[in-house]
Amino acid sequence: MNSYQWRELTRSGFTKMNDQYVRNKLKIVILPFLHRGHWTRISEPVEGRLSYKPPIYDINAPDLYIPLMAFGTYLVLDVLSLGLCGNSELAFCERNGWLGFLQVMLLEITLLSLGSGESPLLDIVAYAGYANAGLCLAVLCKTIWGYSYYVLIPRTCLCTGVFLVKTMKRVLFAEAKSYVTQAGIIRERTPLML
Repeated sequence: MNSYQWRELTRSGFTKMNDQYVRNKLKIVILPFLHRGHWTRISEPVEGRLSYKPPIYDINAPDLYIPLMAFGTYLVLDVLSLGLCGNSELAFCERNGWLGFLQVMLLEITLLSLGSGESPLLDIVAYAGYANAGLCLAVLCKTIWGYSYYVLIPRTCLCTGVFLVKTMKRVLFAEAKSYVTQAGIIRERTPLML
């Protein structure tokens, strides 16, 4: 990543956050059932167009800090877990990288199949990466007690699914509900997944 790409990334708002935001966002990602606030992002008009507030001002805004740090933590905890079990294979890093890429592509294809073609790639990377926070918790508990992993993985899948559906509900409902044909006629579309 060159310096121009890094400046654009920092200007886009994906890295503007503080400790309180990180704590609150991890609570929402790991325990989405306890979140009592709203799930929509806060928008503001900027120079005649609609823009969203950065994560430091909006708890529902996607960021890249938590997904990237959670992925790195997951890799470290996985190495620790494999080392404690006596397995010295390090081919899992390549496998985990491909699984992360597959997860992002699966989410992108799902959104495209629902008619939402305008989702930014960095938003999708951020939303797909939030699952790594729950995986870190599952692998950490696996190192303490091996069988807890099999209880926490379905719970992590459920919480990640609830978080994604509630967070992306505005995108799914708005884009999947109606579409404009080539003749300019607005037609109703029934959502496939919801």
